[in-house]
Amino acid sequence: MHALVERLYPLCRSITGDGVRATLRILDEYLPLRMHEVPTGTQVLDWTVPQEWNIRDAYIADADGNRVVDFAASSLHVLGYSLPVSATMPLAELRKHLHTLPDHPAWVPYRTSYYKPDWGFCLSQETLDALPDGMYEVCIDSTLADGHLTYAEHVVPGQVPDEVLVSCHVCHPSLANDNLAGIAVAAFLARALAEQTPYYTYRFLFAPGTIGAITWLARNTERVVTGASPGRGGPGAGGSVQHGLVLACAGDRGRLTYKCSRRGDAEIDRVMRYVLGTSGRPHRVTEFTPYGYDERQFCSPGFDLGVGSLSRTPYAEYPEYHTSADDPDFVSPEAMADTLAVCREAFAVLDRNRRYLNLSPYGEPQLGRRGLYDALGGRSDTKQAQMAMLWVLSLSDGGHSLLDVAERSGLPFGTVADAADALHDAGLIKV
Repeated sequence: MHALVERLYPLCRSITGDGVRATLRILDEYLPLRMHEVPTGTQVLDWTVPQEWNIRDAYIADADGNRVVDFAASSLHVLGYSLPVSATMPLAELRKHLHTLPDHPAWVPYRTSYYKPDWGFCLSQETLDALPDGMYEVCIDSTLADGHLTYAEHVVPGQVPDEVLVSCHVCHPSLANDNLAGIAVAAFLARALAEQTPYYTYRFLFAPGTIGAITWLARNTERVVTGASPGRGGPGAGGSVQHGLVLACAGDRGRLTYKCSRRGDAEIDRVMRYVLGTSGRPHRVTEFTPYGYDERQFCSPGFDLGVGSLSRTPYAEYPEYHTSADDPDFVSPEAMADTLAVCREAFAVLDRNRRYLNLSPYGEPQLGRRGLYDALGGRSDTKQAQMAMLWVLSLSDGGHSLLDVAERSGLPFGTVADAADALHDAGLIKV
């Protein structure tokens, strides 16, 4: 995963353009992607797909021709979506178009101007302070023209068509934690799920932030909400997207943070609370706010999907956020591996969480003559497994899920799910 972050890091990404396509082509080497191109001007909900931005070169040169700021050194040096510029101007005028971080004088900030025509450069405060007065050559070799917005999907087929949506944004240039780490974790999560036969179908979405998610929702509205009040169905009810997770800031060394869906009690919220709470990992769970990453699009009231967000240190809560200090050294392989492990643990619970109905509800059925106790012989957790069977039988009334059983009994979810499988195979419970 860390090698993938390093490989993607130099590319100049934005909400549109060749940098996004190059990123997705590399990702396609790790898992097959279906690419989508949506033309400029397409109406997507209340938004319109913008013009496509591409950049070839940019620099500020001093009177001797030395490049004092060079896009070739870092894609962060140019204000995202900058208009083309070719001019010579004094430093006093140029300063109006320069962005720095005085509190962190050695770092270069990340700034954009997607929907307001502008141009500019980002540089360290140290570089700016060292510039003498005089004339400077300014060049931004960019184009802003009709084109396309690009996003991609990868689907891991499941036993049922109901879907779990995993989303991450692919629009940030040269920022390792935000969000190359999320892209890498998502890619390796998809590969891990493909090695098994999951219950749910898992759809991975790699799209530019905000406008990409809005575009995807606009193109999938009927599939998302048809047949039920949006977001209210369980598996099999309503639209095909039943659960979801947005991955962002997945590689820093901070503790894990889960942000709940707008509903706050969606199944993914309960699963993440349970998995993090029983894992022993340092973590925190926060309530939904309508600001952040694309969970706010999926959770908007018309869709109201059960989509939460998993990160380590959330956006804007670490100094390196949206700066050149968010480089590959800032993210750690161990942190990304831990984020991936939590995702796998959570989806293992989500995949096996069912509501069962006891087919022999009058009194306790005789488990011994069905060989259920014998089947547990030799297990190190035999007593736990026996108790799990009794708890599953007790709470299999069609209204309690296996997660309910695990939480109420205090037994590990895996033990409860194994007990349910055994009871189901013996014909004592049904879904």
